[in-house]
Amino acid sequence: MGSSGCLLLAVMCFLGLFGSGLAQLKMGFYDQSCPKAETIVLNYVKEHIPNAPSLAAPLIRMHFHDCFVRGCDGSVLLNDTSNNQAEKDAFPNLSIRGFDFVDKVKNLLEAECPGIVSCADIISLIARDSIVTTGGPYWKVPTGRRDGTISRVSEALNNIPSPFNNFTDLQRLFGNKGLNIKDLVLLSGAHTIGVSHCSSFTNRLYNFTGVGDQDPALDSEYAANLKARKCTTPTDSTTIVEMDPGSHRTFDLSYYTLLVKRRGLFDSDAALTTNSDSRSFISQLLQGPLSNFLAEFALSMEKMGRVDVKTGSSGQIRKQCALVNS
Repeated sequence: MGSSGCLLLAVMCFLGLFGSGLAQLKMGFYDQSCPKAETIVLNYVKEHIPNAPSLAAPLIRMHFHDCFVRGCDGSVLLNDTSNNQAEKDAFPNLSIRGFDFVDKVKNLLEAECPGIVSCADIISLIARDSIVTTGGPYWKVPTGRRDGTISRVSEALNNIPSPFNNFTDLQRLFGNKGLNIKDLVLLSGAHTIGVSHCSSFTNRLYNFTGVGDQDPALDSEYAANLKARKCTTPTDSTTIVEMDPGSHRTFDLSYYTLLVKRRGLFDSDAALTTNSDSRSFISQLLQGPLSNFLAEFALSMEKMGRVDVKTGSSGQIRKQCALVNS
């Protein structure tokens, strides 16, 4: 290729970069088109989340699961159709709560500015505001995402990290979204709040390798306590357990403290201690002040919120978050 061809290619790449979702998201995207948008979201969250603080964890989880399938495009909100099973039906999403919460915020925004604010941006803003309202860290949420029109159960199963994943699988799934080991460790730190059902980890208690054994990587005292007081049978699918016992409503470092004591609840939690790089970063977090973790977590949340976003003329602004516009 001659010099002029190389120059043309460089210019095309440069323009392509600035035509991407990364460049088009911006702070205050709705300042002109719907100036009250972010205030409406925040006010609704501040009014309702204090009465249901346990909803903050499912809402941030909804944001994670949305971004890991086709990017942060609101596809996790779409209902099934007569010829398609949507992401909602995938096993990782069956325990997600907060769909009604998103719909109520969407209704308020449609009343204020019809057809302007995307469901994808609503998820991103609600996740941040809910965490902040319950005392967690603040992170920037640039807006301008548009909504996707495709939602497939198979893609959710193939792309959303599982509590049963080992480190290799976690690194691959995060890497597919442009997220590195540091992001993996930080974003896993969201497990410092919220709860889980026994079915997401009882394999570690009762049948780790298929012969009725217990996971040797799980602290034996912790395992005995879970068996005696929480998940008393291998088939329990209803009992809930704090992911960060004693601190499950506080965004702090105790999740990482438990990891190094072999008391991470899931296979995926324990997996973070099996890699030298992730183990080293966990040590750094524990040796530093809480403010370091909160600042780093915020940066990884901003990064995740930009994954494969649709902007400009891509996708649509759905009138109802559960339905593609007709």
